[in-house]
Amino acid sequence: MATITASAMQEAAKTPSASPPRAMAAPTASPARYRPSLLVIFSACLVLIGAGGPLLLRVYFVHGGQRLWLSALLQISGWPLLLPPLCVSLFRGRRHGIANLLLPLRLVGAAAMLGSLYAVSCFVYAMGSQALPLSTSSLLLATQLAFTAVFAFLFVGLRFTPFSANAVMLLIIGPAVLGVGPGSGKPAGEPSKTYWTGFCEGIAAAALAGLVLPLVEVAMERYGRRTGPAARTPPPYSTVMQMQAVMGAAGTMVCLLGMAIKSDFGALRSEAATFGLGETNYYLVLVWDAVSWQLLNLGIMGLITCASSLLAGIMIAVLLPLSEILAVLFLHEKFDGPKGIALVLSLWGFASYMYGEKVQQKKVEAQKSELLQQQVARKTGDLELAAP
Repeated sequence: MATITASAMQEAAKTPSASPPRAMAAPTASPARYRPSLLVIFSACLVLIGAGGPLLLRVYFVHGGQRLWLSALLQISGWPLLLPPLCVSLFRGRRHGIANLLLPLRLVGAAAMLGSLYAVSCFVYAMGSQALPLSTSSLLLATQLAFTAVFAFLFVGLRFTPFSANAVMLLIIGPAVLGVGPGSGKPAGEPSKTYWTGFCEGIAAAALAGLVLPLVEVAMERYGRRTGPAARTPPPYSTVMQMQAVMGAAGTMVCLLGMAIKSDFGALRSEAATFGLGETNYYLVLVWDAVSWQLLNLGIMGLITCASSLLAGIMIAVLLPLSEILAVLFLHEKFDGPKGIALVLSLWGFASYMYGEKVQQKKVEAQKSELLQQQVARKTGDLELAAP
């Protein structure tokens, strides 16, 4: 029996053995399509839903509203709406044993400072909105994408591509077309000095907004880093709500201080009594404007936290065509030639940026696929050399 076993073992040794172990089949080389996360899509939808904020703010000014600090307060004071869902989110996270849901103290301080700066931006935007039609102020606000790109280049390390550079140039030239020709875009009966002052204020508001967005991204990157396995996952939406709540609370304090200095609290009742749409509608406009702006701000904060400040700036630029349509439909504003040219240039710039992002994403995915193939080929060669 032992002899038979030994001979059998010798025959087995002479016969070709099974093929050496091979590496696992490599993934297909075709680049994967980029799909944004659900939180990014949700935040983008909030930005679009909040498009009624600028419209209602213009309604406030058109029908007799004059309080600038109050209008700035409307843009930032809706943060208490976040407290119920934020408490629920933190409670559920604690029940599931998730730690580090609260913002670090340094990030809270940075968010408070940025909220104060954003309140100043809202005040300057209100000054421009008081003097300009909604379509003109919206076009000017669209230049924040150019400022966001520049500040992101300086603070975040954004790399320009030919498409993004073309988009920035078009978004700068587009609103500049509004100043072509005497009285272009100026409402009838409004002094030229008032119009051009509002024009400059709109540009200043766009510059401040373009500065705040990258600074929020820098603050999140520097002070909001998480450790452990959670560092490799996107931040929870409770982080987005906390950032927005802290910035909103700090900005609200700045606006309330401005209202106290300007004695706006005592003038609200008289302003409501003389409002063109009636006293009840006056308070309804204020409430719904604050709600709309809060949805818009929460969506922007979600895009910054879950994606990038540049994507947040792009979504603000997407509001441009929607604001134009809303202004023509509900406020009966005139859509003249310079505004049409500015709109086309702005949309062209946005389309150029989006196409450039698509091309850049394809290049990145192709490089990742090529690197993966090289790693698989190297491992396969090592296994073949190691096989007897």
